[in-house]
Amino acid sequence: MHIKLGYVVFAVMLVVSISIVYFASANRGQESSRDFLTGGRTLTALPVSISLTASFISSITVLSNPAEVYSYGAIFVYFSLGYILSTVVASEVFLPVFYRLAITSTYEYLEMRFNRATRLLGTVIVIVQTMLYTGIVIYGPALALSQSMLFYSTTDLDLWGGILTTGIVCTLYCTMGGLKAVVWTDVFQIGIMLSGYLAVIIKSVILQDMLIVKHFLDFDINPMRRHTFWTIAIGGTLSWIAVNGTNQSQVQRYVSCKSLTHARLALYIYMVGLCIFLVSTVFAGMCLFSVYKNCDPWTAGQVSSPDQLIPYLVMDILTDYSGLPGLFFAAVCSGSLSSVSTSINALATVTLEDLIKPYTNMSDKHLFWMSKGLTFFYGILCIALAGLASVMGGMMQGALSGLLLGLAASSCVSIGSLIYPPSPTMTRPLPLTTEGCFNPTDSFNWTPTVLPTESTSIITSLENSDGKHLLSNTWQSPSYLYFGPIGTLTAVIVGLVVSLFTGGWKSRVESGVTLMKEDTTFYYLFMFFKGRVVKREEKSIITESKL
Repeated sequence: MHIKLGYVVFAVMLVVSISIVYFASANRGQESSRDFLTGGRTLTALPVSISLTASFISSITVLSNPAEVYSYGAIFVYFSLGYILSTVVASEVFLPVFYRLAITSTYEYLEMRFNRATRLLGTVIVIVQTMLYTGIVIYGPALALSQSMLFYSTTDLDLWGGILTTGIVCTLYCTMGGLKAVVWTDVFQIGIMLSGYLAVIIKSVILQDMLIVKHFLDFDINPMRRHTFWTIAIGGTLSWIAVNGTNQSQVQRYVSCKSLTHARLALYIYMVGLCIFLVSTVFAGMCLFSVYKNCDPWTAGQVSSPDQLIPYLVMDILTDYSGLPGLFFAAVCSGSLSSVSTSINALATVTLEDLIKPYTNMSDKHLFWMSKGLTFFYGILCIALAGLASVMGGMMQGALSGLLLGLAASSCVSIGSLIYPPSPTMTRPLPLTTEGCFNPTDSFNWTPTVLPTESTSIITSLENSDGKHLLSNTWQSPSYLYFGPIGTLTAVIVGLVVSLFTGGWKSRVESGVTLMKEDTTFYYLFMFFKGRVVKREEKSIITESKL
Protein backbone atom coordinates (compact mmCIF):
# COMPACT_ATOMS: atom_id res chain seq x y z
CA MET A 1 0.00 0.00 0.00
CA HIS A 2 2.83 2.39 0.90
CA ILE A 3 4.62 1.69 -2.38
CA LYS A 4 1.43 2.23 -4.38
CA LEU A 5 0.77 5.55 -2.64
CA GLY A 6 4.38 6.53 -3.34
CA TYR A 7 3.72 5.95 -7.03
CA VAL A 8 0.58 8.10 -6.77
CA VAL A 9 2.47 11.03 -5.20
CA PHE A 10 5.19 10.75 -7.82
CA ALA A 11 2.69 10.56 -10.68
CA VAL A 12 0.67 13.53 -9.38
CA MET A 13 3.82 15.68 -9.43
CA LEU A 14 4.45 14.80 -13.09
CA VAL A 15 0.81 15.35 -14.11
CA VAL A 16 0.61 18.73 -12.37
CA SER A 17 3.89 19.83 -14.00
CA ILE A 18 2.58 19.03 -17.48
CA SER A 19 -0.80 20.62 -16.71
CA ILE A 20 0.87 23.87 -15.66
CA VAL A 21 2.71 23.90 -18.97
CA TYR A 22 -0.53 23.43 -20.89
CA PHE A 23 -2.35 26.28 -19.18
CA ALA A 24 0.71 28.56 -19.27
CA SER A 25 1.16 28.07 -22.99
CA ALA A 26 -2.47 27.95 -24.11
CA ASN A 27 -3.69 30.87 -26.21
CA ARG A 28 -0.68 33.06 -25.50
CA GLY A 29 0.02 33.67 -29.17
CA GLN A 30 3.80 33.30 -29.21
CA GLU A 31 4.95 34.07 -32.72
CA SER A 32 8.68 34.78 -32.45
CA SER A 33 11.70 32.86 -31.23
CA ARG A 34 12.51 35.70 -28.81
CA ASP A 35 9.09 35.33 -27.17
CA PHE A 36 9.59 31.57 -26.94
CA LEU A 37 13.08 31.80 -25.44
CA THR A 38 12.73 34.91 -23.21
CA GLY A 39 9.01 35.01 -22.41
CA GLY A 40 8.55 38.23 -24.36
CA ARG A 41 10.14 40.25 -21.51
CA THR A 42 6.82 40.36 -19.67
CA LEU A 43 7.54 38.33 -16.53
CA THR A 44 7.54 39.80 -13.03
CA ALA A 45 10.07 39.39 -10.24
CA LEU A 46 8.44 36.71 -8.09
CA PRO A 47 8.00 33.84 -10.61
CA VAL A 48 11.40 34.57 -12.15
CA SER A 49 13.12 34.52 -8.74
CA ILE A 50 11.49 31.22 -7.81
CA SER A 51 12.44 29.77 -11.19
CA LEU A 52 16.04 30.89 -10.68
CA THR A 53 16.11 29.17 -7.30
CA ALA A 54 14.60 25.95 -8.64
CA SER A 55 16.99 25.91 -11.60
CA PHE A 56 20.07 25.78 -9.39
CA ILE A 57 18.63 23.45 -6.76
CA SER A 58 19.22 20.38 -8.89
CA SER A 59 18.87 16.73 -7.97
CA ILE A 60 22.64 16.77 -7.45
CA THR A 61 22.14 19.44 -4.78
CA VAL A 62 19.30 17.54 -3.13
CA LEU A 63 21.32 14.32 -2.88
CA SER A 64 24.95 15.44 -2.64
CA ASN A 65 24.94 18.47 -0.32
CA PRO A 66 23.56 16.57 2.71
CA ALA A 67 26.16 13.85 2.07
CA GLU A 68 28.86 16.54 2.03
CA VAL A 69 27.67 17.91 5.39
CA TYR A 70 27.46 14.34 6.74
CA SER A 71 31.09 13.74 5.76
CA TYR A 72 32.74 17.11 6.40
CA GLY A 73 30.54 19.10 8.77
CA ALA A 74 28.14 22.04 9.00
CA ILE A 75 30.74 24.57 7.83
CA PHE A 76 29.01 24.15 4.47
CA VAL A 77 26.50 26.78 5.64
CA TYR A 78 29.04 29.55 4.96
CA PHE A 79 28.23 29.23 1.27
CA SER A 80 25.46 31.68 2.13
CA LEU A 81 28.15 34.39 2.16
CA GLY A 82 29.00 33.51 -1.42
CA TYR A 83 25.33 33.69 -2.39
CA ILE A 84 24.91 37.15 -0.83
CA LEU A 85 28.12 38.74 -2.14
CA SER A 86 27.79 37.26 -5.63
CA THR A 87 24.21 38.51 -5.87
CA VAL A 88 25.28 42.06 -5.05
CA VAL A 89 28.06 41.94 -7.66
CA ALA A 90 25.76 40.43 -10.32
CA SER A 91 23.04 43.00 -9.59
CA GLU A 92 25.39 45.99 -9.80
CA VAL A 93 27.90 44.93 -12.48
CA PHE A 94 26.50 42.32 -14.86
CA LEU A 95 22.72 42.65 -14.81
CA PRO A 96 22.47 46.34 -15.87
CA VAL A 97 24.69 45.83 -18.91
CA PHE A 98 22.99 42.66 -20.14
CA TYR A 99 19.50 44.07 -19.60
CA ARG A 100 20.31 47.35 -21.37
CA LEU A 101 21.77 45.48 -24.35
CA ALA A 102 18.64 43.23 -24.44
CA ILE A 103 20.73 40.20 -25.39
CA THR A 104 19.20 36.74 -25.57
CA SER A 105 22.47 34.80 -25.41
CA THR A 106 25.27 35.72 -23.00
CA TYR A 107 27.78 35.05 -25.74
CA GLU A 108 26.40 37.84 -27.90
CA TYR A 109 28.27 40.11 -25.50
CA LEU A 110 31.58 38.42 -26.34
CA GLU A 111 31.18 39.44 -29.98
CA MET A 112 30.19 42.99 -29.02
CA ARG A 113 33.20 43.30 -26.73
CA PHE A 114 35.77 41.21 -28.62
CA ASN A 115 35.00 39.36 -31.87
CA ARG A 116 32.95 36.56 -33.37
CA ALA A 117 35.67 33.91 -32.89
CA THR A 118 35.60 34.46 -29.12
CA ARG A 119 31.81 34.23 -29.16
CA LEU A 120 31.84 30.95 -31.09
CA LEU A 121 34.49 29.41 -28.85
CA GLY A 122 32.55 30.34 -25.72
CA THR A 123 29.35 28.96 -27.24
CA VAL A 124 30.88 25.61 -28.18
CA ILE A 125 32.46 25.17 -24.74
CA VAL A 126 29.23 25.94 -22.88
CA ILE A 127 27.17 23.64 -25.14
CA VAL A 128 29.49 20.69 -24.43
CA GLN A 129 29.64 21.47 -20.69
CA THR A 130 25.87 21.92 -20.35
CA MET A 131 25.03 18.71 -22.22
CA LEU A 132 27.38 16.66 -20.03
CA TYR A 133 26.03 18.30 -16.87
CA THR A 134 22.43 17.74 -17.92
CA GLY A 135 23.07 14.07 -18.66
CA ILE A 136 24.43 13.60 -15.13
CA VAL A 137 21.51 15.52 -13.61
CA ILE A 138 19.08 13.13 -15.34
CA TYR A 139 21.09 10.01 -14.46
CA GLY A 140 21.74 10.86 -10.77
CA PRO A 141 18.18 10.86 -9.44
CA ALA A 142 17.23 7.99 -11.75
CA LEU A 143 19.92 5.89 -10.08
CA ALA A 144 18.77 6.91 -6.60
CA LEU A 145 15.16 6.14 -7.47
CA SER A 146 16.03 2.78 -9.00
CA GLN A 147 17.76 1.73 -5.78
CA SER A 148 15.00 2.88 -3.44
CA MET A 149 11.98 1.06 -2.13
CA LEU A 150 9.75 3.19 -4.31
CA PHE A 151 10.55 0.68 -7.02
CA TYR A 152 10.48 -3.06 -6.59
CA SER A 153 14.00 -3.87 -7.77
CA THR A 154 17.28 -2.41 -8.95
CA THR A 155 17.12 -3.62 -12.53
CA ASP A 156 18.14 -1.63 -15.57
CA LEU A 157 14.47 -1.30 -16.49
CA ASP A 158 13.82 0.78 -13.37
CA LEU A 159 16.93 2.88 -14.01
CA TRP A 160 15.89 3.53 -17.60
CA GLY A 161 12.37 4.23 -16.44
CA GLY A 162 13.70 7.06 -14.27
CA ILE A 163 15.91 8.40 -17.06
CA LEU A 164 13.14 8.34 -19.65
CA THR A 165 10.54 9.81 -17.26
CA THR A 166 12.70 12.82 -16.38
CA GLY A 167 13.99 13.38 -19.91
CA ILE A 168 10.68 12.98 -21.74
CA VAL A 169 8.68 15.17 -19.33
CA CYS A 170 11.29 17.96 -19.51
CA THR A 171 11.53 17.75 -23.28
CA LEU A 172 7.74 17.79 -23.58
CA TYR A 173 7.04 20.92 -21.57
CA CYS A 174 10.12 22.81 -22.82
CA THR A 175 9.04 22.17 -26.40
CA MET A 176 5.42 23.03 -25.68
CA GLY A 177 5.84 26.21 -23.69
CA GLY A 178 9.33 27.67 -23.91
CA LEU A 179 10.71 29.81 -21.09
CA LYS A 180 7.31 30.75 -19.66
CA ALA A 181 6.40 27.11 -19.22
CA VAL A 182 9.75 26.40 -17.54
CA VAL A 183 9.34 29.34 -15.12
CA TRP A 184 5.81 28.49 -13.98
CA THR A 185 6.59 24.78 -13.61
CA ASP A 186 9.64 25.65 -11.49
CA VAL A 187 7.35 27.58 -9.12
CA PHE A 188 5.38 24.40 -8.40
CA GLN A 189 8.41 22.11 -8.23
CA ILE A 190 10.30 24.19 -5.69
CA GLY A 191 7.43 23.67 -3.25
CA ILE A 192 7.73 19.91 -3.73
CA MET A 193 11.50 20.03 -3.10
CA LEU A 194 11.14 22.01 0.12
CA SER A 195 8.34 19.72 1.36
CA GLY A 196 10.47 16.63 0.78
CA TYR A 197 13.36 18.06 2.79
CA LEU A 198 11.10 19.17 5.63
CA ALA A 199 9.61 15.68 5.94
CA VAL A 200 13.09 14.17 6.44
CA ILE A 201 14.27 16.89 8.84
CA ILE A 202 11.17 16.88 11.05
CA LYS A 203 11.09 13.08 11.39
CA SER A 204 14.85 12.94 12.16
CA VAL A 205 14.51 15.58 14.87
CA ILE A 206 11.61 13.66 16.41
CA LEU A 207 13.70 10.47 16.46
CA GLN A 208 16.90 12.02 17.82
CA ASP A 209 15.46 14.83 19.99
CA MET A 210 18.48 16.93 18.93
CA LEU A 211 20.86 17.37 16.01
CA ILE A 212 24.63 17.15 16.39
CA VAL A 213 26.59 20.06 14.87
CA LYS A 214 30.18 19.28 13.88
CA HIS A 215 32.94 21.36 12.25
CA PHE A 216 31.10 24.66 12.18
CA LEU A 217 33.94 27.10 12.96
CA ASP A 218 37.26 26.86 11.13
CA PHE A 219 39.24 29.99 10.22
CA ASP A 220 42.39 28.27 8.94
CA ILE A 221 43.78 30.32 6.02
CA ASN A 222 45.46 27.30 4.38
CA PRO A 223 44.15 27.25 0.76
CA MET A 224 44.79 23.50 0.57
CA ARG A 225 42.07 22.76 3.13
CA ARG A 226 38.82 21.50 1.60
CA HIS A 227 36.40 23.61 3.63
CA THR A 228 37.28 26.53 5.89
CA PHE A 229 35.59 29.87 6.38
CA TRP A 230 38.07 31.47 3.97
CA THR A 231 38.01 28.83 1.21
CA ILE A 232 34.21 28.97 1.20
CA ALA A 233 33.94 32.77 1.54
CA ILE A 234 36.53 33.49 -1.17
CA GLY A 235 36.30 30.51 -3.50
CA GLY A 236 32.55 30.17 -3.10
CA THR A 237 31.94 33.86 -3.78
CA LEU A 238 34.12 33.92 -6.90
CA SER A 239 32.51 30.76 -8.24
CA TRP A 240 28.98 32.06 -7.68
CA ILE A 241 29.81 35.42 -9.26
CA ALA A 242 30.45 33.47 -12.46
CA VAL A 243 27.14 31.62 -12.06
CA ASN A 244 24.97 34.60 -11.11
CA GLY A 245 26.65 37.05 -13.45
CA THR A 246 27.30 35.20 -16.69
CA ASN A 247 25.50 31.86 -16.74
CA GLN A 248 23.21 31.61 -19.76
CA SER A 249 20.29 30.28 -17.72
CA GLN A 250 20.55 33.23 -15.33
CA VAL A 251 20.89 35.94 -17.97
CA GLN A 252 18.04 34.46 -20.01
CA ARG A 253 15.75 34.90 -17.02
CA TYR A 254 17.01 38.40 -16.20
CA VAL A 255 16.11 39.71 -19.62
CA SER A 256 12.69 38.02 -19.42
CA CYS A 257 11.65 40.48 -16.67
CA LYS A 258 9.57 43.45 -17.75
CA SER A 259 11.90 46.04 -16.17
CA LEU A 260 15.38 46.35 -14.69
CA THR A 261 13.82 46.89 -11.26
CA HIS A 262 11.93 43.59 -11.52
CA ALA A 263 15.13 41.86 -12.65
CA ARG A 264 17.08 43.19 -9.66
CA LEU A 265 14.29 42.28 -7.26
CA ALA A 266 14.18 38.78 -8.75
CA LEU A 267 17.90 38.40 -8.07
CA TYR A 268 17.58 39.30 -4.39
CA ILE A 269 14.53 37.08 -3.81
CA TYR A 270 16.45 34.29 -5.54
CA MET A 271 19.34 34.88 -3.11
CA VAL A 272 16.96 34.41 -0.16
CA GLY A 273 15.64 31.20 -1.74
CA LEU A 274 19.15 29.82 -2.18
CA CYS A 275 19.96 30.53 1.47
CA ILE A 276 16.76 28.79 2.63
CA PHE A 277 17.61 25.67 0.65
CA LEU A 278 21.22 25.79 1.81
CA VAL A 279 20.08 25.75 5.43
CA SER A 280 17.71 22.88 4.57
CA THR A 281 20.53 20.79 3.07
CA VAL A 282 22.77 21.49 6.06
CA PHE A 283 20.02 20.40 8.45
CA ALA A 284 19.47 17.27 6.34
CA GLY A 285 23.21 16.50 6.54
CA MET A 286 23.16 16.96 10.33
CA CYS A 287 20.18 14.61 10.45
CA LEU A 288 22.25 12.00 8.61
CA PHE A 289 25.14 12.38 11.03
CA SER A 290 22.90 12.30 14.11
CA VAL A 291 21.17 9.09 12.96
CA TYR A 292 24.14 7.21 11.48
CA LYS A 293 27.23 8.48 13.32
CA ASN A 294 27.66 5.08 15.00
CA CYS A 295 26.48 2.99 12.06
CA ASP A 296 27.73 4.51 8.83
CA PRO A 297 25.79 2.92 5.90
CA TRP A 298 28.64 3.70 3.47
CA THR A 299 31.28 1.91 5.55
CA ALA A 300 28.86 -0.91 6.34
CA GLY A 301 28.25 -1.51 2.62
CA GLN A 302 24.55 -0.66 2.73
CA VAL A 303 24.89 2.01 0.04
CA SER A 304 27.17 2.03 -2.98
CA SER A 305 27.84 5.80 -3.00
CA PRO A 306 27.42 8.75 -0.62
CA ASP A 307 24.68 10.18 -2.87
CA GLN A 308 22.44 7.29 -1.76
CA LEU A 309 22.65 8.26 1.93
CA ILE A 310 19.61 10.56 1.89
CA PRO A 311 17.38 8.02 0.01
CA TYR A 312 18.61 5.40 2.48
CA LEU A 313 17.60 7.63 5.42
CA VAL A 314 14.21 8.28 3.84
CA MET A 315 13.46 4.57 3.49
CA ASP A 316 14.79 3.94 7.00
CA ILE A 317 12.66 6.48 8.90
CA LEU A 318 9.70 7.26 6.62
CA THR A 319 8.66 3.84 5.34
CA ASP A 320 5.86 3.58 7.90
CA TYR A 321 4.38 6.92 6.81
CA SER A 322 2.23 6.38 3.77
CA GLY A 323 3.18 8.61 0.85
CA LEU A 324 6.14 10.43 2.48
CA PRO A 325 8.85 8.38 0.73
CA GLY A 326 7.07 9.15 -2.54
CA LEU A 327 7.01 12.85 -1.61
CA PHE A 328 10.78 12.89 -1.07
CA PHE A 329 11.54 11.09 -4.32
CA ALA A 330 9.16 13.47 -6.07
CA ALA A 331 11.32 16.24 -4.57
CA VAL A 332 14.45 14.63 -6.02
CA CYS A 333 12.78 14.31 -9.41
CA SER A 334 11.56 17.93 -9.18
CA GLY A 335 15.15 19.05 -8.67
CA SER A 336 16.11 17.13 -11.77
CA LEU A 337 13.17 18.42 -13.83
CA SER A 338 13.83 22.08 -12.95
CA SER A 339 17.55 21.91 -13.76
CA VAL A 340 17.15 19.83 -16.91
CA SER A 341 14.40 22.05 -18.33
CA THR A 342 16.56 25.12 -17.66
CA SER A 343 19.56 23.54 -19.40
CA ILE A 344 17.55 22.41 -22.42
CA ASN A 345 16.09 25.90 -22.83
CA ALA A 346 19.55 27.48 -22.49
CA LEU A 347 21.08 25.09 -25.04
CA ALA A 348 18.37 25.88 -27.58
CA THR A 349 18.89 29.60 -26.99
CA VAL A 350 22.67 29.74 -27.46
CA THR A 351 22.49 27.45 -30.49
CA LEU A 352 19.84 29.59 -32.20
CA GLU A 353 21.31 32.97 -31.27
CA ASP A 354 25.01 32.16 -31.74
CA LEU A 355 25.21 29.42 -34.36
CA ILE A 356 22.13 29.87 -36.57
CA LYS A 357 20.80 33.43 -36.53
CA PRO A 358 24.07 35.18 -37.52
CA TYR A 359 24.43 32.98 -40.61
CA THR A 360 20.83 32.75 -41.89
CA ASN A 361 18.00 35.05 -42.95
CA MET A 362 15.09 33.05 -41.58
CA SER A 363 11.77 34.71 -40.85
CA ASP A 364 10.49 35.03 -37.28
CA LYS A 365 8.05 32.21 -37.90
CA HIS A 366 10.79 29.86 -39.10
CA LEU A 367 13.05 30.85 -36.20
CA PHE A 368 10.21 30.15 -33.80
CA TRP A 369 9.76 26.63 -35.10
CA MET A 370 13.52 26.19 -35.24
CA SER A 371 13.70 27.05 -31.52
CA LYS A 372 11.08 24.38 -30.79
CA GLY A 373 12.99 21.86 -32.89
CA LEU A 374 16.26 22.62 -31.11
CA THR A 375 14.57 22.22 -27.73
CA PHE A 376 13.29 18.79 -28.74
CA PHE A 377 16.68 17.82 -30.20
CA TYR A 378 18.62 18.74 -27.06
CA GLY A 379 16.08 16.97 -24.88
CA ILE A 380 16.63 13.71 -26.77
CA LEU A 381 20.41 14.23 -26.77
CA CYS A 382 20.51 14.76 -23.00
CA ILE A 383 18.50 11.56 -22.49
CA ALA A 384 21.08 9.73 -24.60
CA LEU A 385 23.94 11.19 -22.53
CA ALA A 386 22.19 10.10 -19.33
CA GLY A 387 21.97 6.60 -20.80
CA LEU A 388 25.68 6.75 -21.64
CA ALA A 389 26.41 7.72 -18.03
CA SER A 390 24.49 4.67 -16.86
CA VAL A 391 26.64 2.47 -19.10
CA MET A 392 29.95 4.09 -18.11
CA GLY A 393 29.12 4.26 -14.36
CA GLY A 394 29.99 6.78 -12.35
CA MET A 395 40.86 41.65 -26.94
CA MET A 396 40.78 39.48 -30.11
CA GLN A 397 43.87 37.23 -29.78
CA GLY A 398 44.06 38.04 -26.09
CA ALA A 399 40.50 36.94 -25.43
CA LEU A 400 41.02 33.64 -27.27
CA SER A 401 44.42 32.93 -25.68
CA GLY A 402 43.18 33.77 -22.21
CA LEU A 403 40.09 31.59 -22.55
CA LEU A 404 42.04 28.55 -23.76
CA LEU A 405 44.87 28.82 -21.21
CA GLY A 406 42.44 29.57 -18.40
CA LEU A 407 40.52 26.41 -19.30
CA ALA A 408 43.80 24.48 -19.42
CA ALA A 409 44.93 25.81 -16.02
CA SER A 410 41.71 24.90 -14.21
CA SER A 411 41.68 21.50 -15.95
CA CYS A 412 45.26 20.76 -14.85
CA VAL A 413 44.49 21.60 -11.23
CA SER A 414 41.31 19.49 -11.32
CA ILE A 415 43.06 16.49 -12.91
CA GLY A 416 45.92 16.80 -10.42
CA SER A 417 43.48 16.60 -7.52
CA LEU A 418 41.91 13.46 -9.03
CA ILE A 419 45.26 11.71 -9.56
CA TYR A 420 46.52 12.70 -6.13
CA PRO A 421 43.56 13.57 -3.88
CA PRO A 422 44.10 15.75 -0.80
CA SER A 423 44.97 13.93 2.41
CA PRO A 424 42.54 13.57 5.35
CA THR A 425 44.51 16.27 7.19
CA MET A 426 43.34 18.69 4.50
CA THR A 427 39.75 17.45 4.13
CA ARG A 428 39.21 16.57 7.83
CA PRO A 429 36.26 14.17 7.48
CA LEU A 430 33.99 13.66 10.48
CA PRO A 431 34.47 10.50 12.60
CA LEU A 432 32.06 7.77 11.48
CA THR A 433 32.00 4.14 12.65
CA THR A 434 29.95 0.96 12.30
CA GLU A 435 30.22 0.02 15.98
CA GLY A 436 26.54 0.78 16.55
CA CYS A 437 25.33 -1.45 13.71
CA PHE A 438 23.46 -4.51 14.94
CA ASN A 439 21.90 -5.84 11.75
CA PRO A 440 21.65 -3.07 9.15
CA THR A 441 19.41 -5.12 6.87
CA ASP A 442 16.62 -5.55 9.43
CA SER A 443 14.94 -2.21 8.84
CA PHE A 444 14.23 -2.56 5.15
CA ASN A 445 15.48 -4.33 2.05
CA TRP A 446 18.14 -2.14 0.46
CA THR A 447 20.45 -3.76 -2.06
CA PRO A 448 23.33 -1.66 -3.41
CA THR A 449 24.43 -2.52 -6.93
CA VAL A 450 28.12 -1.94 -6.16
CA LEU A 451 29.81 -2.39 -2.81
CA PRO A 452 32.08 0.49 -1.71
CA THR A 453 35.74 0.04 -2.37
CA GLU A 454 38.85 1.84 -1.28
CA SER A 455 39.90 4.53 -3.71
CA THR A 456 43.02 3.73 -5.70
CA SER A 457 45.15 5.75 -8.05
CA ILE A 458 44.38 5.37 -11.72
CA ILE A 459 48.09 5.63 -12.57
CA THR A 460 49.91 2.88 -10.69
CA SER A 461 53.29 3.79 -12.17
CA LEU A 462 53.34 6.95 -10.08
CA GLU A 463 53.80 4.94 -6.89
CA ASN A 464 57.24 4.13 -5.47
CA SER A 465 58.39 0.89 -3.83
CA ASP A 466 56.99 1.98 -0.48
CA GLY A 467 53.52 2.44 -1.99
CA LYS A 468 53.68 6.22 -1.65
CA HIS A 469 52.71 8.52 -4.47
CA LEU A 470 55.69 10.16 -6.17
CA LEU A 471 53.82 13.48 -6.19
CA SER A 472 53.13 13.36 -2.46
CA ASN A 473 56.11 15.57 -1.64
CA THR A 474 55.66 18.01 -4.54
CA TRP A 475 51.97 18.30 -5.38
CA GLN A 476 49.45 19.80 -3.02
CA SER A 477 45.96 20.19 -4.42
CA PRO A 478 44.14 23.39 -3.42
CA SER A 479 40.54 23.30 -2.29
CA TYR A 480 38.20 22.45 -5.16
CA LEU A 481 36.56 25.84 -4.58
CA TYR A 482 39.67 27.50 -6.02
CA PHE A 483 39.69 25.52 -9.28
CA GLY A 484 37.35 27.94 -11.08
CA PRO A 485 39.03 31.14 -9.77
CA ILE A 486 42.46 29.78 -10.81
CA GLY A 487 41.20 29.26 -14.36
CA THR A 488 39.50 32.67 -14.41
CA LEU A 489 42.59 34.48 -13.10
CA THR A 490 44.76 32.73 -15.68
CA ALA A 491 42.35 33.68 -18.48
CA VAL A 492 42.27 37.34 -17.42
CA ILE A 493 46.04 37.71 -16.95
CA VAL A 494 46.95 35.92 -20.19
CA GLY A 495 44.23 37.78 -22.07
CA LEU A 496 45.48 41.18 -20.86
CA VAL A 497 49.13 40.40 -21.60
CA VAL A 498 48.48 39.02 -25.09
CA SER A 499 46.11 41.91 -25.88
CA LEU A 500 48.73 44.47 -24.89
CA PHE A 501 51.44 42.82 -27.00
CA THR A 502 49.13 42.52 -30.02
CA GLY A 503 47.90 46.10 -29.98
CA GLY A 504 44.87 45.72 -27.76
CA TRP A 505 45.79 48.86 -25.80
CA LYS A 506 45.10 50.96 -28.90
CA SER A 507 41.56 49.67 -29.38
CA ARG A 508 38.56 51.72 -28.32
CA VAL A 509 35.57 50.11 -26.65
CA GLU A 510 32.04 51.38 -27.22
CA SER A 511 30.59 52.85 -24.05
CA GLY A 512 27.36 50.90 -24.50
CA VAL A 513 29.01 47.55 -23.78
CA THR A 514 30.64 48.62 -20.50
CA LEU A 515 29.21 49.43 -17.09
CA MET A 516 28.18 53.04 -16.62
CA LYS A 517 27.76 54.77 -13.28
CA GLU A 518 24.07 55.34 -14.02
CA ASP A 519 23.62 51.55 -14.17
CA THR A 520 24.36 51.00 -10.50
CA THR A 521 22.07 51.31 -7.50
CA PHE A 522 24.93 52.82 -5.51
CA TYR A 523 25.03 55.81 -7.86
CA TYR A 524 21.39 56.64 -7.15
CA LEU A 525 21.89 56.12 -3.42
CA PHE A 526 24.85 58.50 -3.55
CA MET A 527 22.84 61.09 -5.46
CA PHE A 528 19.94 60.72 -3.02
CA PHE A 529 22.06 61.33 0.06
CA LYS A 530 23.98 64.09 -1.69
CA GLY A 531 20.69 65.81 -2.49
CA ARG A 532 19.61 65.51 1.15
CA VAL A 533 22.88 67.06 2.33
CA VAL A 534 22.64 69.90 -0.19
CA LYS A 535 19.05 70.66 0.84
CA ARG A 536 20.03 70.66 4.49
CA GLU A 537 22.91 73.05 3.81
CA GLU A 538 20.66 75.35 1.77
CA LYS A 539 18.07 75.34 4.55
CA SER A 540 20.77 76.17 7.09
CA ILE A 541 22.04 79.07 4.95
CA ILE A 542 18.51 80.46 4.57
CA THR A 543 17.94 80.23 8.34
CA GLU A 544 21.22 82.02 9.09
CA SER A 545 20.42 84.81 6.59
CA LYS A 546 17.08 85.45 8.28
CA LEU A 547 18.82 85.85 11.61
